Amino acid sequence: MAAYRKTEPTYEPVGATSGDLPLGYGHTRRRVRLGSGQAAFDRASQALLSWQMHRHSGLAVATDGPVEQDRTVVLGLGFGLSLVIPCRVVYVVDEHARQGFAYGTLPDHPEQGEEAFVVTLDDNGSVWFDITAFSRPGGPLVRWAGPVGRAIQSMATTRYERALAALAVAA
Repeated sequence: MAAYRKTEPTYEPVGATSGDLPLGYGHTRRRVRLGSGQAAFDRASQALLSWQMHRHSGLAVATDGPVEQDRTVVLGLGFGLSLVIPCRVVYVVDEHARQGFAYGTLPDHPEQGEEAFVVTLDDNGSVWFDITAFSRPGGPLVRWAGPVGRAIQSMATTRYERALAALAVAA
């Protein structure tokens, strides 16, 4: 992981998931209701910012601590870290009724792009989870996978949604 701390994101513009998504990438925007009330918001926020959502979705997580700006995280898929997925937190959302972050891809990641995860408590008390992403293949193998790669991304997004929904209602 130390080597990844010295690298830069493999895409531009960094931070774009907070606004208009860039051309030349596949885009994802998904929203799911997690529940209602301050307690559900607090549980979902804590699970998101402590990497528990990632762990509960089946990923191995190697990092030095909770989510914070410029934190490097290496996610792994498979037994141990079979598929290495290095990322860097590029921004953090820390507002009264919105919590979350975005991370961007680093060298050796199978893709290039950024993904944002934001939990919101709306005025009606509903707790929402938004995932916004843009990505493109990071190498020839992923490019060759084409639609299979997109299907895997969609499955991963669904796993994130299900994991955080379960963590938001856990007592």
